[in-house]
Amino acid sequence: MGEIAFRRAAEEDVAAIVAMLADDPLGATREDLSTPVAAAYIEAFRAIAADPNQYLAVMTDDGTVVGTLQLTFIPGLSRKGALRGQIEAVRVAAGSRGGGLGQRLFEWAIAECRRRGCRTVQLTTDRSRADAHRFYDRLGFTASHIGYKLAL
Repeated sequence: MGEIAFRRAAEEDVAAIVAMLADDPLGATREDLSTPVAAAYIEAFRAIAADPNQYLAVMTDDGTVVGTLQLTFIPGLSRKGALRGQIEAVRVAAGSRGGGLGQRLFEWAIAECRRRGCRTVQLTTDRSRADAHRFYDRLGFTASHIGYKLAL
């Protein structure tokens, strides 16, 4: 492992990010790198980059993208007007797993949420990801809610 750094994703990182999203059993069924669909990822990236409440992050090892996540900063009236940080689409490249990079990615994300003034950091995770659940428990997250999704 070389020098680990965190930064806002650039458009040229999109292919590496999507490859990580596709590189697991769930992502393999959801992602598509074909040419017409690839344009949709660039369009989505541009929308994320233009939104001040979004932060698509990459973690690099000696300049090579090895991890990603998306932070969404959600203003709200509940909890006395608290700002929430939502962590989504977390991935570490297959060849870089098992060395503590996931923990470093989360430590960075939580620090970024604190820096932005968030009072809560939250995430959702697929029920089938038992290893991820243990990881989140170790980081101090509490499985306090049940999430629902409606596919449209």
